[in-house]
Amino acid sequence: MIFNMGNITKTYCIITYGCQMNLHESEKLAGMLQNLGYVKTDNEEQADIIVFNTCCIRENAEKKAEGNIGALKKLKRTNKNLIIAVGGCMTQQQGYADKLVKKFPFIDIVFGTHNLENFAELLTEKTESKKHIVAVSEKEGKIIEGTPKMRSSFPNGWVNISYGCNNFCTYCIVPFVRGRERSRLPEEIVKECKDLIDSGYKEITLLGQNVNSYGHDLGNVSFADLIRRVSEIDGDFRLRFMTNHPKDLTEDMVKAIAESPKTAKSIHLPVQAGSSRILQLMNRHYTRGDYLDKIALLRKYIPDIAITTDIMVGFPTETDEDFKDTISLVKEVRFAGAFTFIYSPRSGTPAAKMDGQIDEAVSKTRIMELIDLQNGINREQSKAYLGKEIEILCEGFDEKKGKYLGRDTYGRMAYFNGKNLIGRFVNVKITRTGGISLLGETVSVKE
Repeated sequence: MIFNMGNITKTYCIITYGCQMNLHESEKLAGMLQNLGYVKTDNEEQADIIVFNTCCIRENAEKKAEGNIGALKKLKRTNKNLIIAVGGCMTQQQGYADKLVKKFPFIDIVFGTHNLENFAELLTEKTESKKHIVAVSEKEGKIIEGTPKMRSSFPNGWVNISYGCNNFCTYCIVPFVRGRERSRLPEEIVKECKDLIDSGYKEITLLGQNVNSYGHDLGNVSFADLIRRVSEIDGDFRLRFMTNHPKDLTEDMVKAIAESPKTAKSIHLPVQAGSSRILQLMNRHYTRGDYLDKIALLRKYIPDIAITTDIMVGFPTETDEDFKDTISLVKEVRFAGAFTFIYSPRSGTPAAKMDGQIDEAVSKTRIMELIDLQNGINREQSKAYLGKEIEILCEGFDEKKGKYLGRDTYGRMAYFNGKNLIGRFVNVKITRTGGISLLGETVSVKE
């Protein structure tokens, strides 16, 4: 259904920053807009409403969003009917909404993370009253089920299992902008997963700030239970999840992964640092030894599991010895991939007030050493694929390379030839390897 005023089609454009959680929430925003009769456009100049779904995990994401919002001032001046809405983590920061409307008075709607599910109501209120709307609730509300979604990630369906975070790592703003952790009911999650699989989706990714603490507020279900229940759904699909906290990784959860043929044999387990002293300052609730024990537990039940991680360098007071501890941990674990970051102070977090902030030049030197080490490990791991035949779920087509692309159960990306392969499981023989990606020839396609 298309919403028309005369012969004019109302269009929307959503600009998303940040993680998979934000991308999935943009699918919800798109679903609400399409339910109101709007249709998507990628051209901001043709849009009747432009929605920014923002991130504030790092300062550069915030600056980029503000820059792009400011660039719309001229467009707003020439198109008085254009509606500009800004939501997400950035707007949920204490006092930020007021700062935003003062800096950019042409913004029509400001909404926080706790108000996203009510966006359709806010937009209706705006179109009927013409007044500016600011809706940023300090307290997280109840979980709302049934929000429409316009999914954009086929063949991967993202499914929220929880919202918020209780960990309060000293460098992280998430608990302050996402609220306390709340778990969805397992039957709602299983139903959403089943609906996706029945619709042809081939990969389900369970999402949460900390998926493996799922159910702590429900009392009668754990994340291991949820893995088992989703795995029991009929159909040919893969199950993934992100992200995990090492302190909440249990033996039962590892057993559930090992026992399920549908669960991908890969896990993202952010370590952040290899120094126990730095981990304590980060308030991570585990030591270096604890983390290595979790790695041993994973490899006990799933010897070939691929483990990826997040690593931060330059945390306040990090010494050369602390950094050497991180390097030695990477050498010992041999991660299948690592997202590496230089620590960036976030206003409102304890770490931003700590003494001993590290000089940027020192942090840059350290991160380059870390990247070089991890790249070398990735190259060695990729070489082990040469000549092997692996099963890939085809996720898309790379126009520049002229190849299809997808990942195996371990999360390794491969490029290959073929026709009409998106959403299908493909057996690929690897003929060439790169850093973290592979190149191969299609052998067969699962019907």
